[in-house]
Amino acid sequence: MDRKLLDLLVSPDTRQPLSLLDAKGLEALNRAIGAGTVNKTDGNPLAQPLRQALVTRDRKQVFRLDDGIPVLLAEEAIATAQIADFPSA
Repeated sequence: MDRKLLDLLVSPDTRQPLSLLDAKGLEALNRAIGAGTVNKTDGNPLAQPLRQALVTRDRKQVFRLDDGIPVLLAEEAIATAQIADFPSA
């Protein structure tokens, strides 16, 4: 993802800056998706593992990237509190 674009992106509801989710966070998220325990904010389950994602500064929300395009809709956010082993930093 282009660094200039990344510097401009914020969470649609909290307005926190976003950064690329690190490998450990992505692994924990995909394990939870595989176990069927991850829901988006709208309540729908997330069935497909992610290749890339963005995370808020406080690491409480994740937004997926679809083919490098950020999906920044509040109802598509993934709360990290539902992921037991999600790394805090």
